[in-house]
Amino acid sequence: MIMKIRPYQPEDLQTLKEITVEAFQGVSIDEGIEREFGIINGHDWKWRKAGHVEADAKREPEGIFIAEIDDQIVGYISTWHDAETGIGYIPNMAFIPECRGQGMGRKLLEYALEHFRQLNLSLAKIETLEQNAIGNHLYTSLGFQEIVKQVHFVAPLSPAAREESP
Repeated sequence: MIMKIRPYQPEDLQTLKEITVEAFQGVSIDEGIEREFGIINGHDWKWRKAGHVEADAKREPEGIFIAEIDDQIVGYISTWHDAETGIGYIPNMAFIPECRGQGMGRKLLEYALEHFRQLNLSLAKIETLEQNAIGNHLYTSLGFQEIVKQVHFVAPLSPAAREESP
């Protein structure tokens, strides 16, 4: 299997959303919120996670790179950058199950890092959850350093929401 990397095209968006929702099952912050508080405003965590991909595409579509095998999308990485601060951000990366653990994520990350170098940026930033052992290993192997751990807190804003949470 030879993976090809190409630029994002708007018609890729729905496929990227589907890949992302499947890939983030069990490791999404939004899914954790839903477990605690239930569905919010009629939208489940999958809708919110797919919305993150849509936001990536609106913010900097030229920073999304598509991984293909035999002209089929198998994964992607989204990036955006702040030229003033010199920082490149990697908000999302996902692959279909059959293509995980084969070094394709590493290739896409290397591609994104080279993209940032071409933009003359100084740093690249990526985030992951503590339980993502694969991501933690991969990122450090590419030179990323853990800077700080973050804890996510959520507070219900109405008494009804507090009472409804399991």
